[in-house]
Amino acid sequence: MSLRPKVVDFDSTWAMLKETVEGVITLGHVERPVWNDRFTDVYALCVAFPEPLGDKLYQETKQYLNDHVKSLHKLVAESNEGLLVSYYKHWNDYSQGITYLNKLYMYLNIQHIKKQKFNEADLQYGRAESSDQMREIGELGLEIWKENMINTLKDNLVNSLLDGIKHDRLGDSPNQSVFHGVIQSFVLVEEYRKSDSLELYRNIFETKFLKQTGEYYTLEANRLLQENDCSQYMEKVIQRLDEEDFRSRKYLHPSSYSRVTQECEQRMVAGHLQFLHGECKRMVKQECRTDLQHLYLLLKSIPSALEALIQEIQKHISSIGLEVVNSLRGDNIPQLFVESLLTVHDKYSNLIKTVFLGDQQFVGALDKACSTVINHKGNPKFNCRSPELLAKYCDSLLKKNAKSCTENEVETKLSQSITIFKYIDDKDVFQKFYSKMLAKRLIYGQSMSMDAEEAMINKLKQACGYEFTSKLHRMFTDVSLSVDHNSRFYEYLRQQNIELGINFSIAVLQAGAWPLGQIAISPFAIPQELEKSVQKFEEFYSSRFSGRKLTWLHHLCNAELKLGYLKKSYIVTMSTFQMAILLLYESADILPYSEIQENTKLSEEQLVKQIQSLVESKLLLPVENNPIDSNGSFSLNKDYVNKRTKFKLTAVIQKETTQQEVEQTHVSVDEDRKLYLQAAIVRIMKARKVLRHNALIQEVINQAKNRFVPNVSMIKKCIEALIDKQYIERTPNSTDEYSYVA
Repeated sequence: MSLRPKVVDFDSTWAMLKETVEGVITLGHVERPVWNDRFTDVYALCVAFPEPLGDKLYQETKQYLNDHVKSLHKLVAESNEGLLVSYYKHWNDYSQGITYLNKLYMYLNIQHIKKQKFNEADLQYGRAESSDQMREIGELGLEIWKENMINTLKDNLVNSLLDGIKHDRLGDSPNQSVFHGVIQSFVLVEEYRKSDSLELYRNIFETKFLKQTGEYYTLEANRLLQENDCSQYMEKVIQRLDEEDFRSRKYLHPSSYSRVTQECEQRMVAGHLQFLHGECKRMVKQECRTDLQHLYLLLKSIPSALEALIQEIQKHISSIGLEVVNSLRGDNIPQLFVESLLTVHDKYSNLIKTVFLGDQQFVGALDKACSTVINHKGNPKFNCRSPELLAKYCDSLLKKNAKSCTENEVETKLSQSITIFKYIDDKDVFQKFYSKMLAKRLIYGQSMSMDAEEAMINKLKQACGYEFTSKLHRMFTDVSLSVDHNSRFYEYLRQQNIELGINFSIAVLQAGAWPLGQIAISPFAIPQELEKSVQKFEEFYSSRFSGRKLTWLHHLCNAELKLGYLKKSYIVTMSTFQMAILLLYESADILPYSEIQENTKLSEEQLVKQIQSLVESKLLLPVENNPIDSNGSFSLNKDYVNKRTKFKLTAVIQKETTQQEVEQTHVSVDEDRKLYLQAAIVRIMKARKVLRHNALIQEVINQAKNRFVPNVSMIKKCIEALIDKQYIERTPNSTDEYSYVA
């Protein structure tokens, strides 16, 4: 075959080509040699000499396709098979035939038509696609089908489709492939368009379909409401939505799926929100899981419709939590408090996970409800007790006498307690109580496991950061260093050839890390038996460290005393104060109160407590049953008997935290908060230099919220204090602006 342009007789060539075109478009049998010859003819016409005949070929082909589609239109309109079936059959043949014809005209498409088509830039910058624009033959065929077939039959086609889908809703399913094929033809005839290829589909079918769907489900919703209660209504609406979604996937284009569902939801859910919201409270109160799940599924797609359900869930969890907390009675309130709240939290976490599919809005409602319950104050004048109760619960788990709990069980319970801790607003109050209880456990050797203690501190550090637990870590460091101090002290004694005469061990604790206030300290004259040990340790410590001052906390010390005046020997562990009183009885059997006080120098309050504890343990007996006061005398009980040969007296300082200590702890927290807030204000002002009052208040609150919720009045007092200290000043000519004083 020669590719050179040559003179071509258009009429004779077109006659042969037309015959092949007819065979292709009607899916007739076309021999391969014939196909090849016609392919060559298309090429020859496009490069004909002296003038290419591409335009003329295009126009003749267009005229043929017009005539062909018009003849098909007549067949469809007059068919006895039914409009949709006939249309679908002819469309199938035609759409396949036009695809083959497009390949036959490939050279015309590429070399002649494409050069004249608008490109994407043309379309983007304002040149619209027009009907007189040349199209590739495949596109031309689809455009002709649209003009001569769809546009003339669209009303009848769409009405037949809508009637068929309506019958489908009533249970009489039409031919799925026919309906889907007809609807799909509305999309395929414009698929080649670069802009808005679904315009025809939406204009002639989807808009009418959505309108019919809305009208149908408006009536259906009203019917269901009259015949069913709320539970049944929701169940049937979900069923209708599922059915309609399935129906959309059977017949419609994917772009319509969400629009159909939205239309149904608007008519059956959004149109009856007042009715559904009215049932919210009952469902939540009765915790009807199935109803709640159905309600959630229906409301989640409607903007703002879930708010009422979320609020009801939050109120319900809050009321249940407060009811549980207010009903706590008994001796072990901390354990009941924590475990009851964990039960509530677990129950509603599970409900949100299973019923509301873990929706974050409901998780947020649970968090707000738990925060409300845990930070609830029975009386606004009193402090919230949650931090204290949680600290006591952790203390009970970590003490040696933890009842019948394995280490794994303790670990699990401590991990669960962090759930409660995260909801506490006043985390600094918890920290203060926890550190005091930790100090007692470490000093008196009451910790069940040092590993468990460290694990708990690490959990707190993960929740609040290193700064929150830095002092707790330093307490552990001091305990380990004290072991080293003791070994070095005894090495020092050996080098000096000094004998103390008693076993003596010491714990050196940093004042800044340990919450050991000076409030409980009483004047005290240490017994003569201890003077040498104390003196030598002070000499040893000052030889190792310069500039450090030792303050003896005798009220926290323990002593082991051997009683040799009874029928059998006993080894008793007691406080230093109790030991000092008993040592006085080495030279007398009966001592008056005044002499005991003179020798021990203890304050009256402390001395009464210590004598009381010795009388209660029956090591001392009041003479003539006199009360414990300055006029009383006390004798050594030489008939004392105990089943154990080694036992421990309960030290007064180790007894349960008193209300006074709780109040002192809160006072201490307030002082710490003032310092924290002042430091935060200085940091903010140093960075910002100038700041308005409200902005400063807000930034301080944001910085402090992870530790506690600061009181605005306290922040204002701290600002005034910093102005007095000349850290910041009021900006001249402004009443509500501060500037940093460098």
